[in-house]
Amino acid sequence: MDSRVANMGSHMTCTAQSGTTRSRIWCVFWVLLVFVTGCAVNPVTGQREITLVSTEREIAIGREQYGPSQQMQGGAYTTDPELTAYVNRVGQKVARHSGVDLPYEFVVLNHSVPNAWALPGGKIAINRGLLTELKNEAELAAVLGHEVAHAAARHGAKRIERGLLAQGVLLGTVVLGAGSEYGGEMLQGAQLAAGLLNQKYSRDAEREADFYGTRFMAQAGYDPHAAVTLQETFVRLSGEKRTDFIQGLFASHPPSTERVSNNRQLVAQLRNEGFTDGVFGGPAYDTALSQVRKAGPAFEHFDEAQAAYAKENYAAALTSVNKALDVTSGEAVFHGLRGAIRYQQKRYDDAVTNFDRAVALDDGYFVYYLQRGLSHMQAGNRSRAKTDLDLSVRLLPTSTAYNALGRLAEQEGDAEAAKRYYAQAGQGQGAAGTAARASLVRLEVPSQPGKYVDAQVGRDERGQVIVQVVNRAPVALHNVVVQVEFVDGQGVSTQSVRMAAMAPGERRLAALGSRAQQASQFRAYAVAASVPDA
Repeated sequence: MDSRVANMGSHMTCTAQSGTTRSRIWCVFWVLLVFVTGCAVNPVTGQREITLVSTEREIAIGREQYGPSQQMQGGAYTTDPELTAYVNRVGQKVARHSGVDLPYEFVVLNHSVPNAWALPGGKIAINRGLLTELKNEAELAAVLGHEVAHAAARHGAKRIERGLLAQGVLLGTVVLGAGSEYGGEMLQGAQLAAGLLNQKYSRDAEREADFYGTRFMAQAGYDPHAAVTLQETFVRLSGEKRTDFIQGLFASHPPSTERVSNNRQLVAQLRNEGFTDGVFGGPAYDTALSQVRKAGPAFEHFDEAQAAYAKENYAAALTSVNKALDVTSGEAVFHGLRGAIRYQQKRYDDAVTNFDRAVALDDGYFVYYLQRGLSHMQAGNRSRAKTDLDLSVRLLPTSTAYNALGRLAEQEGDAEAAKRYYAQAGQGQGAAGTAARASLVRLEVPSQPGKYVDAQVGRDERGQVIVQVVNRAPVALHNVVVQVEFVDGQGVSTQSVRMAAMAPGERRLAALGSRAQQASQFRAYAVAASVPDA
């Protein structure tokens, strides 16, 4: 017997209960699963576990999803590159003690919501908003150690594996498939990134990340008591129901008094092992955070502006973002939000000016290119609009951008290019995706009515010949014409069935004429349909 099958004996038993087909299928499934993937030893916990996603695939997933994940979370914080370099140094120092050789990376994201996350393969991020809540370098090491442990112990990979098992499928190495306000507009690989960021860890995974992450930071020379003070702070903020923490860190890393107690016990154990002279690093942390903290009042105005913008109170949003710019004009996000406000106020030339300033300060964030492209489009500058929209989808593919590119292609008379763009945009679930699907139907249905209109002929319970017509399009169709061909004693004849309007998904039945009742062979197909003007 293959050793991989034998090794599973102590972890899983395959039992065919009552000889049912379902149990036999699952037995075969699990046996095949072992042969395809096998058991492996978790590099952190030392426990044997089933492995569907290899280390190589973990690293590939992290590498491919790191960029889209950053784009979805506000983009990299580029104003203070020394801060990111500092966080990376602390993270690498802790990661060296994980015992797992992964290509660890650490980045600071320009987002006010306190949060941190880890992708498979060691790709880790921490938000600007969380850094401002920490007191010293040791607390930073505790946060990063926790995320390192998630990556090293394969917690993200396990979430992917659970997702695959829930679907009852084996994807092997094809995990990636084909490869804010735009949350519902993400396309292709970005959808996997969104799924990885939004999934919650199990309680066991959180305990493991606390346990091993605290050990990693102590081995790196930090005082492990910082892991206790960190969790105490989180519990206090949880009791205060801080909305920003609930939306961010607490959504995926819920705090609890149990975690505080566990960390205290671990610290006592580490003290007994000789980890007694660790550093807290308060002065070093204060120096590293000086620029962000200096900009704190400006970001408070910015957060107020964002809240007003979300409520469509653009006058209040403009007042607040102008206050932020009065404090400092060196933050790209301030200019970007001002441009978004101007766009909503239909001041497109002013919006372009604001986005120009944002791009000059940070040329790596998709939103500035997307919104500048939309502003150029409204101002009639098609060439500039297309350039910016293309740049935005290279950073993060969205249905908003592809739908706009489709409209530009239509305006230029390139129907085939428009169809391709609309088909890509139609993968999204937001408003732009819905609009793109409607536009694609509008372009295709005149020449391909059969793609969207299904027609079948049969007899009802009384033996009468009827045709069933179904609108498979995601939008209403007008002027639907179905041709029915039938063969009777006189040869081949045809009959047309017309329907003025059909709602999406609607089914209609229509009886055919008396001559068709005697026919022996039938064929039905759509010959015409259209989408009504909006």
